Amino acid sequence: MASTASSTVTTFTSTTDYWSRRANRAFHVRNLQLGTIRNPTTFLNAHTRTTTSPCSSSSVVNSAITTEDSAKVIDGKSVAKEIREEIAAEILRMKESIGVVPGLAVILVGDRKDSATYVRNKKKSCEAVGINSYEVRLPEDSSEQEVLKYISGFNNDTSVHGILVQLPLPSHMNEQNVLNAVCIEKDVDGFHPLNIGRLTMRDREPLFVPCTPKGCIELLHRYGVDIKGKMAVVVGRSNIVGMPAALLLQREDATVSVVHSRTKNPEEITREADNIISAVGQPNMVRGSRIKHGSVVIDVGINPVEDANSPRGYRLVGDVCYEEASKIASAITPVPGGVGPMTIAMLLSNTLISAKRVYNFK
Repeated sequence: MASTASSTVTTFTSTTDYWSRRANRAFHVRNLQLGTIRNPTTFLNAHTRTTTSPCSSSSVVNSAITTEDSAKVIDGKSVAKEIREEIAAEILRMKESIGVVPGLAVILVGDRKDSATYVRNKKKSCEAVGINSYEVRLPEDSSEQEVLKYISGFNNDTSVHGILVQLPLPSHMNEQNVLNAVCIEKDVDGFHPLNIGRLTMRDREPLFVPCTPKGCIELLHRYGVDIKGKMAVVVGRSNIVGMPAALLLQREDATVSVVHSRTKNPEEITREADNIISAVGQPNMVRGSRIKHGSVVIDVGINPVEDANSPRGYRLVGDVCYEEASKIASAITPVPGGVGPMTIAMLLSNTLISAKRVYNFK
């Protein structure tokens, strides 16, 4: 990968190597969204190393507030806080009404620091809203059968309403076998193939929607953004974000296009979009010249880039060049503080939904 972002963002399909690397980085991006990688410098060393680009975003939130013709900032941090308060109130009402407290179980295999941090942050978030948290930590050399045994136990445990298997799993385990073992009624991550299948079909409802794309749509709703009848573009087609985000937009009666590594003239497509959701994990990939004036931009990407001026030696940027896009869009999510906080809020929401469904609690 080139050392400057300017050479990697001139097209959405910079290199074949980039798209293959992106798949390997997917779980890191998800953990970064949840604030779980405490040392992104290590992440950069192990994966793609990006230096400071001409698209600087170190002070873009302030400029977005003070510049007359700048976009409205879609504040995911404040919306997530509001949602957590709503969840806490519902959990208290449920506890007082029927004596039930939702429970979320997490299975962690191995000693990855980023994964361990995610589990720790999840536990804190559960405690903050009143959800009971259950953890299983297994050594790296555990067998797949041991993991399946714990999943089976949680599947049958009536105090557990959501099960999350922390990814990535060790290489000797079959990830699909493990994830598919989680019963669909407790699949709060929304990755079960039956949940995804229901999401694709009209007049069918999934039990759970994947947390990050659900958070994107929730932000659009809470900021009063029109979706119905609008042109929407999703940049990226991953199973975790891009594909379910496109399906959710279709359910909202948007006309949806998906831009991916094989798309020809992607910039022409994105320039037609009223609403854009970008989820590719490539810093500053979507430039201001590739979006329409007045569009709404939801930036799922969260990428560490080297910054010698930062005390930490890095800063976090999105897939979208915020400095450029904020002067053209009508509203935009910052990075960090946009979609990231919404992901864990939606995980808590899905856990509450699961518990309420079991007891038919309205």
